[in-house]
Amino acid sequence: MGQTLRILSANLWNGRADAEGFADLVLALAVDVVAVQELSPEQAEALSVVMPYGELQPSRNHEGMGIAMLRPGEMSRLQMGSRAARLSRLEPAHWPQLSRPLEVLNVHITAPQILFPKPAFLTRPHQVRTLERHIRENPEHHRVVLGDFNATPLWPAYRRIASHLTDAAIVAAEQRGRAPAATWGPWHRSPRLARIDHGFVGGLDVEDFQVIDVPKSDHCAIVMDVSTSPPAEPACEGAG
Repeated sequence: MGQTLRILSANLWNGRADAEGFADLVLALAVDVVAVQELSPEQAEALSVVMPYGELQPSRNHEGMGIAMLRPGEMSRLQMGSRAARLSRLEPAHWPQLSRPLEVLNVHITAPQILFPKPAFLTRPHQVRTLERHIRENPEHHRVVLGDFNATPLWPAYRRIASHLTDAAIVAAEQRGRAPAATWGPWHRSPRLARIDHGFVGGLDVEDFQVIDVPKSDHCAIVMDVSTSPPAEPACEGAG
């Protein structure tokens, strides 16, 4: 088993989450990779101080996203119609925790109540189909797909991705003998009512999964500890 890599995802409520408080949380948790949704310029600036690598594209219209990292990774995008997912490919040369390359994919699926500029009943299926196609066409990748799916486990958007990958929250919950925790509430001090932030893995061992409050956000952060198993050594030929 390889060394543990810690990955965090958080929706920062279109800039309302405390920028410095979130950066301090990332630092305190000793996170390696951060995936953010609804990222504002102020939050991006604070996060970049503690996570110097990656790519952050903040905005003030709920579209800000990015991946920040402690070490270098190759950044790209997966076009998903109205909102692109962010990808980072981590190589063992830069990441000693890894025994093989790892893809981290940060997604933000359109909320079901959205009507403009395009209604969610059109954009959401397209986003999920695009994500499924990417997973099917790259089956050899070890990957983490995480972010705000705006879907509980009862919704088709969740079930379709869960049919391809493993829900890390369920793995950790089964190890602990309790149900996965909810991640979202209507405002930052409200009880968390729904589990709509998810972390899926492929080809990885799940060591831990936590749900942690983010200062002044309506979403909790999800924090995953994962590891890659070492590549199998080639079998020795018999002496004959």
